[in-house]
Amino acid sequence: MRREPPLAWVVINRPCARNAMTRAVWQGLAHELPALGSDSAIRVIVLRGAGDESFISGADISEFPEIRANAAMTAEYDRITASAWLAIASVPQPVIAMVNGLCYGGGCSVALACDLRFAADHARFAIPAARLGLSYPLEAIEHLVHVVGPSAAADILLSTRAFDAAEALHMGFVNQVVPRAELEQRTRDYAVRMADNAPLTLAAHKLAIHQLQRPSAERDVVAIRAAAERCFNSEDYREGVAAFLEKRKPRFRGR
Repeated sequence: MRREPPLAWVVINRPCARNAMTRAVWQGLAHELPALGSDSAIRVIVLRGAGDESFISGADISEFPEIRANAAMTAEYDRITASAWLAIASVPQPVIAMVNGLCYGGGCSVALACDLRFAADHARFAIPAARLGLSYPLEAIEHLVHVVGPSAAADILLSTRAFDAAEALHMGFVNQVVPRAELEQRTRDYAVRMADNAPLTLAAHKLAIHQLQRPSAERDVVAIRAAAERCFNSEDYREGVAAFLEKRKPRFRGR
C-alpha cells in the first residue's frame, strides 16, 4: 500500500506469480482497506497489480488442495474472498481498478468490486472456472451480471474464453481503455480530478449506486437519505455554493 494524498495505491504485489491471489492476500485486502476508508486525507483509492504484465491472474490454484479441497473448505475460502469484495465496496472513497495486464478469475471479481475500471490496451480478461470444475461464488456472478448483463455474463462464464480490452470496453466491463504506456498517468490524473470533488458527496453517491443494485425491499433507504442530508448540512456544501458564486475553485474538507 502506498499513501499519496489525496490518493492511495493498493498494490497486489506477487509479480513472480502474475499477482495471483493467495488466501493471505485476500485477507490483507479485507484488513487494509477499512483503514484507508477512515483516513480523511485519502479521497480516491487505486487498486493495481505490481508490474505491467498482470493485474491479478486469478486465485493461486497451488493452494486449492490444502484450502479448497471440497465444498466445506470452499465455503470458508469464499467467506474470505467475499470479505475482500465487501471491504472494497464499503470504503466511502471511490475505488478505481487499474487493470495493467492479465485479469483472470478472481482478478475479475476484484475489478468488478471496484467502482471504476481502467484497462491498458494489452489487458486480457477471462473467468475459466468451468475449466477447473469449480463454481464461481454467487456474489461474484451477481457483480458480473450487474455490470455486463446476463447475456454477456453467460458468454464469459460458459465459454471461459479470453477477451481483450476493446471487447471489455464494448460490453461495459471496463470504463476506459488506455495505451499501455499511459495507463498509470491517465489513471492518476483522473483520480486526482475526482479527488477535487466533495468527499461527502462522493461517498453518498457511491452508497446510493451500491444500494440501487439490491432488490428494492433490501435497500437501506435510511442510510441513503442520511448520507444525502449529511451533504446538505455540511461545511463543504456551503463552500461549494460560495465557490461557484465567487467563480473560484472550492476547497473541500470532508465536513
